[in-house]
Amino acid sequence: MLEVSVHIEATPDAVFQYFTDPTKYVQWMGTAARITSTPGGEYRVRMRDGVETAGEFVEIDPPKRVVFTWGWEHDAAVPPGSTRVEVTLEPDGTGTRVVLRHHDLPSAEQIEHHRQGWELYLNRLALRATGINPGPEPNA
Repeated sequence: MLEVSVHIEATPDAVFQYFTDPTKYVQWMGTAARITSTPGGEYRVRMRDGVETAGEFVEIDPPKRVVFTWGWEHDAAVPPGSTRVEVTLEPDGTGTRVVLRHHDLPSAEQIEHHRQGWELYLNRLALRATGINPGPEPNA
């Protein structure tokens, strides 16, 4: 399992929306998103050059927890829906501690690749959720 966390100077309610609203999602990750934030709902994010990640929502518990499946349309090593991402949001002083756990990645190389990606994007989320534009999608 891979675990990444970040402190964000915003309330859990505010941060939660960035995981469940497609308009807000693409402000920190991806260039387009189709998100239906109900259990069984679609999770699809276009990252770059037509590369997409796809899965479905498993659990939605506002504003504390989001769980969705994850995988790449272009990568047979991690196909759509083959892994699980759990995001928890906890009050932390004046902000929120976001902890992301990514389960079932098939190799050390995939764990490291996804760690780098999640660290990059959670840091972008920390900026966006506090009103700072993180700049263009780095992988666009």
